[in-house]
Amino acid sequence: MHQNTLIALLPDLAVFARVVETGNFSLAARQLGSTPSTVSRQIKRLEEALATRLLERSTRKVRVTEAGEQVARFCRDMVAAAAGAVDAAGQLGGRPHGRVTLSAPVAYAKAVIHPLIPAFLRQYEQIDVHLRFSDQSVDPLADEVDLVIRLTDDPPPGLAGRRLGTVRWVLCASPRYLRKRGVPAQPRELAGHDCLFLGEVPDDNRWRFRRGAQTQTVAVHGRYIANHVGARLEGALGGQGIAALPDFAAQAALQAGKLVQVLPDWDFHARAYQGAVWLLYPPKRVLPPKVRVLIDYLAMHLGGQDVAGGAPPATRARAAWPR
Repeated sequence: MHQNTLIALLPDLAVFARVVETGNFSLAARQLGSTPSTVSRQIKRLEEALATRLLERSTRKVRVTEAGEQVARFCRDMVAAAAGAVDAAGQLGGRPHGRVTLSAPVAYAKAVIHPLIPAFLRQYEQIDVHLRFSDQSVDPLADEVDLVIRLTDDPPPGLAGRRLGTVRWVLCASPRYLRKRGVPAQPRELAGHDCLFLGEVPDDNRWRFRRGAQTQTVAVHGRYIANHVGARLEGALGGQGIAALPDFAAQAALQAGKLVQVLPDWDFHARAYQGAVWLLYPPKRVLPPKVRVLIDYLAMHLGGQDVAGGAPPATRARAAWPR
């Protein structure tokens, strides 16, 4: 295709991306400040230029053909690149500005991300941050977010990201509780203690441990069961027993001496919610400076290297986050 013809098709390609996003000519037209008939003509002109059917039309909605899915993927990248170019051009000679939306699981957002945001806002006075506390699995390719933090040892294909660290689980209790009840030296001794655990499934009270080649599983009991990390943390601080907590939630109390780690030479294997922490974003998008500086800021404070993805986009589903 001649370059001039290709350039002339760019507006139609952008309109096609919006039609696919909305699934409806009328809604796409309203968002574009156009009319359904104009949008329809643009899609028809694009199909004729590409010599392929992109959409199957009905009275209420459109269905994207297989060829249309492939074209739409590149159209989304094109629109994102254009947005990045405009953003970058507007910020030459100035500081990054605008709003960045970041989604993170509730407990991790509260304990780890939220404390870092005030200093970032002071450093970048023209950037606003929308931190979404969500235990839902958010897809940066489809949802209205710039960045997503996800806890997984198997990051979804089709995304780029930085690894920010690893979540481990620890057992903690208050010094007062341990003075009264004693300090367990082996996992099996936990059976004689009050323990705070999730209680979401029947075997949540079966705690599993490993130390080298040794493994132990013990059925624990306690008077307080809570499926929220903050509640278990407060319970441990209040002397109600030995709590299983993600390390980021217990860190401040451990450093302050308000909690003591129990069985530190044993690895505690939680049923879920442990592993690598990933900061994820679309791989081919030209990242606006406002997004790039937040990525770099979080990576500087939490650690991490860029990793490019290359497989199909992640699907949206409920994820298991620290609770």
